[in-house]
Amino acid sequence: MLILGIETSCDETAAAVVADGRVVLSNVVASQVALHAPFGGVFPELASRQHIRDITGVVSDALAAAGVAWTDLDALAVTVGPGLSGSLLVGVNAAKGMALATGLPLLGVNHLEGHLYSNWLHDGRRVRGPLDPPADPADDPPFPHLALVISGGHTDLLLVSGHGVVELLGATLDDAAGEAFDKAARMLGLGYPGGPALERAAAGGDPQAFRLPVASTASPFDFSFSGLKTAVLRLVQAADQAGLPPRTADIAASFQEAVARALVQRVRAALRSTAARALLVAGGVSANEVLRRQLRQAVEVPVLCPPLVLCTDNAAMIAAAAYWRHGARLRDGGPVAEDHGLALDVDASLSFSERGAATGGAGPG
Repeated sequence: MLILGIETSCDETAAAVVADGRVVLSNVVASQVALHAPFGGVFPELASRQHIRDITGVVSDALAAAGVAWTDLDALAVTVGPGLSGSLLVGVNAAKGMALATGLPLLGVNHLEGHLYSNWLHDGRRVRGPLDPPADPADDPPFPHLALVISGGHTDLLLVSGHGVVELLGATLDDAAGEAFDKAARMLGLGYPGGPALERAAAGGDPQAFRLPVASTASPFDFSFSGLKTAVLRLVQAADQAGLPPRTADIAASFQEAVARALVQRVRAALRSTAARALLVAGGVSANEVLRRQLRQAVEVPVLCPPLVLCTDNAAMIAAAAYWRHGARLRDGGPVAEDHGLALDVDASLSFSERGAATGGAGPG
């Protein structure tokens, strides 16, 4: 089953063709980093305008790279939220036009659920990053597993018991880890995007130079990073008041270590409380090698991380999530869902299920 995925939730226009929810036949991403760099962050109106310029070419490139025609596809999938409303509307409306022109079913996908399925993807040879353990091409992540989604605006800890059966164990109470990375990088003058810049700076620093705080929360599975961000600000202000440049590398390394410590604490608590057989890490921040390494050293279950190209926003994960959610019903010729198709609308604040409540869904078998 071939699904064309489309992703425009923020500042990257992406399209991909995925076979059977696993094999990436193409994965095309048009980045807007250079466009937004002068503003130190994403400028929403500029993002949506650039999506309009890029979407047609990106989809055409994805089909060409996969070597498929419209008539080869079984369905279209598009991100409906969460994200920037203007950006989401470009992708959803473009997908509606394509569905109307081709007669293909159109599937709406939660962007966060897409990140979960980035760990199910490979290129047919299961090529993974240098820090990832080798895996057999036939192996899929085991159920139940924990999933740690650490993207720009989200830090969520989930128990995944099956396709579409997701229980939210914990989430951030304020800033997400990715937001904290970006804001700390801005305070240190490291530029945009902040996460990769701070990781590069931290490579030359001492992670024990400053003992930065990890917040305590009422739930052992929740996160809080606003205090950590404030602690970085205080270090920068103290250096400025002393007439000295901040110890950028040491602050960056200490900040990164504190984020890792917070993630490890919550993950270990969740593993003690569940029967999870693995930990899946996903989202843009999962590209951070120090975080990957510390999680692997701290837990006894297998830790799976996507290849770096699939950590940040992409459309392959959207196509994969659509397959696992709706593949069986597509094959049977039945309705995919009442709200899927040309009536799709965006939901900029879409989230996982409410805390402690699992969402139901049918996978492909």
